[in-house]
Amino acid sequence: MVTLVVTMGKGSQDLYSQKLAENLDVPKIYTDTYQRCGELFNISFFSRASAKAAFHDFRFIRTLNKLDSVVHLPNQHLGRYGFSLKVPYIITVHDLIRYFDLKGHDVLIHRPNFRDKFYLSLDYKGIEKAIKIIAVSCATKHDLIRHLGIPGERIAVIHEGIGRGTLKPVRIRPLPYPYILYVGSEHPRKNLDGVLQVFARLKQGDDFGDLKLVKVGKAGGREVDFRRETLGIVDGLNLRDEVVFTEWVSDEELAAYYSNAECFVFPSLYEGFGFPPLEAMCCGCPVISSNTSSLPEVVGEAAIRMDPRDIDGLAKAVQKVLTDENLRKKMVQEGFRQAQKFSWERAARETLKAYQEVEEKLKSNKAKKQLSYLAFSFLGGNGGKAETGLRKRDWIKVKHP
Repeated sequence: MVTLVVTMGKGSQDLYSQKLAENLDVPKIYTDTYQRCGELFNISFFSRASAKAAFHDFRFIRTLNKLDSVVHLPNQHLGRYGFSLKVPYIITVHDLIRYFDLKGHDVLIHRPNFRDKFYLSLDYKGIEKAIKIIAVSCATKHDLIRHLGIPGERIAVIHEGIGRGTLKPVRIRPLPYPYILYVGSEHPRKNLDGVLQVFARLKQGDDFGDLKLVKVGKAGGREVDFRRETLGIVDGLNLRDEVVFTEWVSDEELAAYYSNAECFVFPSLYEGFGFPPLEAMCCGCPVISSNTSSLPEVVGEAAIRMDPRDIDGLAKAVQKVLTDENLRKKMVQEGFRQAQKFSWERAARETLKAYQEVEEKLKSNKAKKQLSYLAFSFLGGNGGKAETGLRKRDWIKVKHP
């Protein structure tokens, strides 16, 4: 039996656990632990908030250890709890973004402070200890093998799904003017800077005078004032009156933004999976995406894929989509077909299969241990001497084949 940990929140990794919970008939435990973790990045190790978090962490670990089952931790940042668990557990890894920040690669979100380094290190030790790892993309599996040294046979690739209930074309326009759309945070890895540069190039001519850029979603966490940095870029490009910012919006509002955009631009530098391009496709919006990390396997041939650092190439691709109606129609139809490949029902079926494989492995290991114990007892039951004449070191090999 496997118990699924369901994290309560509005982030994409919370959505993952919640959608699995809707589609899996297994025991579940609901928690806000992950949400609290995300609110504590960049605080002092010796602060009151850190001490309070440590108390909650201890209670959460104790709760999980009381479960008489395998535990499924639905994202890599719960690895810090898995590292202290006595029960076997499965963990889903969405990406290694914080790992790269931890190890001093290009900054994808923010350089971790002393406290963050400690907990992030526990996360990745927890991943290594897991009995089974679920990666949400082949790109993430490759990163786990390359950077953490995880054997490939311990990793199952199960793509995430896309909720097509509310994400569908709608006619209600959220804004009265034409616009290019970007959805996501303002973390460095998202390359919103590149989107702004592309938009600035389009605005230099006379063809797109009334065109706006709409950015949907929160700026990011508390580590840095990401919005202030973004606005600095906007002002530097003289786009203050041309860029519209919204915060978090409902699924219904998001569908309206996607459905009525001229195109969706997503030149992200790194994604573990990447929901926004698929969301845009569900709503009939042409997608221009980067060709890095997981995005090629997610968008397939339905999007125009570009080097995210090629500003000139991205600008030409956007201009082509804005002016070629036949291309737009073709991309919309291919986008619908591509989005159909991803569903939470399929993700749940494949996850259940992974659960069953783990349960069979544990049963097999238990049977092997019992057999070894019986062999040990038979061969070494006479005061530690085997009646068959085997020496002690020989029957120890039977116990530990």
